[in-house]
Amino acid sequence: MATCSVCGKKKVSGNIVSHANNRTKRVFMPNLQKVKMQTAHGIRRSYVCTRCLRSGKVKKAV
Repeated sequence: MATCSVCGKKKVSGNIVSHANNRTKRVFMPNLQKVKMQTAHGIRRSYVCTRCLRSGKVKKAV
């Protein structure tokens, strides 16, 4: 799976914990969107997490 090109967020593993405290592995996936963004080298398409989009760290290309 891809990572965020701005902050580097990627999938993280953890545990599902049942009421009986049984633990099985699970994966937390980031909410990545494929967007066209303005960079110093021009317009390029890359994966960006929604937190970076909301906070204004990405200049979207029109």
